[in-house]
Amino acid sequence: MTQPNDRDGLGPGEFYPVIGVGPHPKPWPTDAHFDQELLELGDRRNVVDKYRYWTVEAIVADLDTSRSKLHIAIENWQHDLNIGSVVRTANAFNVSAVHIVGKRGWNRRGAMVTDRYLHLLHHPTVEDFKSWSIENNVPIIGIDNVPGCGNIESSPLPESCVLYFGQEGPGMSEEGLAACTQILGITQLGSTRSMNASAAGAIAMYAWAMQHLHNA
Repeated sequence: MTQPNDRDGLGPGEFYPVIGVGPHPKPWPTDAHFDQELLELGDRRNVVDKYRYWTVEAIVADLDTSRSKLHIAIENWQHDLNIGSVVRTANAFNVSAVHIVGKRGWNRRGAMVTDRYLHLLHHPTVEDFKSWSIENNVPIIGIDNVPGCGNIESSPLPESCVLYFGQEGPGMSEEGLAACTQILGITQLGSTRSMNASAAGAIAMYAWAMQHLHNA
């Protein structure tokens, strides 16, 4: 299916693929997890085929049956555009929860509404976040290229842990670094000291998955 596109870079008569599916053929399924409006109008959301026409609540409930033991935490002292992209990647790995440390409001644009399918927890301070990790026995592993850090590609990662990311540019705060039980960096071979925060998030989550999900 295609439809006209007026986005920059495409001219009149050019097309781009339509995401999702149109109205469901009748008779409609009657199971409780289906959304009547989506059945009638179509489902254009970026979801896997299994969840076509499902309500958000039903999708979350189904994902809850297979959440990984991985948690993701992101510092939010600035209005970092990368937070949303990290959240979107966290959805791809079906993490247990995403923790926002600092300001409650964060830039959701990059998340592309994937945050609706995740459990989001807010911690106003690093100390509050650290207390949560101790109470729930989930070690905090900081991801930052700082002096003395280990290498994520050669380090064993606990199955149950939280990968903690700082802000684009300044990296993790001093308080954040101090709260970690371990700090790991990503080996780089180029000229720059660090990489984009959302890219680092994707690499770190995949490194964890290679150790714990490869037989799933």
